[in-house]
Amino acid sequence: MARRIEFHGDYFLDFYKNLDSKVKSKIQYVFELIKQVDRVPVKFFAPITGYEGLFEIRIEYQSNIYRIFCCFDEGAIVVLFNGFQKKTQKTPKNEIEKAMRLKSEYFNTKKQRP
Repeated sequence: MARRIEFHGDYFLDFYKNLDSKVKSKIQYVFELIKQVDRVPVKFFAPITGYEGLFEIRIEYQSNIYRIFCCFDEGAIVVLFNGFQKKTQKTPKNEIEKAMRLKSEYFNTKKQRP
């Protein structure tokens, strides 16, 4: 089962373009896993508890932790939203809320397309 990755707006790309090239290649590696592997390990991809349909892509490089929020559409499409570098144990609520806003925006925009 091949999945496809899409972007909603430029939120992810704005985050991505400022990253170190080694972090970018680790992100690309995880994206390839998501596209090709049926059961992606939780270490790289997990649902956000308490936020219906929201997932996080997890990237660790050296001692840095990065998160990219996403959701599924039509089963095989992974839609990327915002990403950030995690600096605390808990995922910042404002980042989760932003992702939920973007998720709603994505599906509302999709409904309006002919």
